[in-house]
Amino acid sequence: MPDAEDVRRIALSLPDTTEKIAWSMPTFRVAGKMFATLPEDETSIAVRCPKEERDELVMAEPGKFWIADHEAQFAWVRARLAALEDEAELRDILADSWRQAAPPRLLDAYPELGLAGGR
Repeated sequence: MPDAEDVRRIALSLPDTTEKIAWSMPTFRVAGKMFATLPEDETSIAVRCPKEERDELVMAEPGKFWIADHEAQFAWVRARLAALEDEAELRDILADSWRQAAPPRLLDAYPELGLAGGR
């Protein structure tokens, strides 16, 4: 089961990513733009997710994903770390969120991060 240290290690391994404390929690940013946070005492992650995909995700796996009330109007979803299958699933979720926040120059420089399971 992935934990907060796995989130930190994987997120910081993505290109041009930094960690910054905001709202009293760790946040991860690519080129200054936030793509993940570690809320709920670091037992879950919040990541970018297009609203149409987010709703389907939550309906398909409500034990794993949910939408925080204060984030409902934004394109973010929460994932319970304890419900994730393994580190590979965590990596895929973080890389997908990273792609949504990364500037074109990084997307062009790291095309392998555009593939599911890309490392």
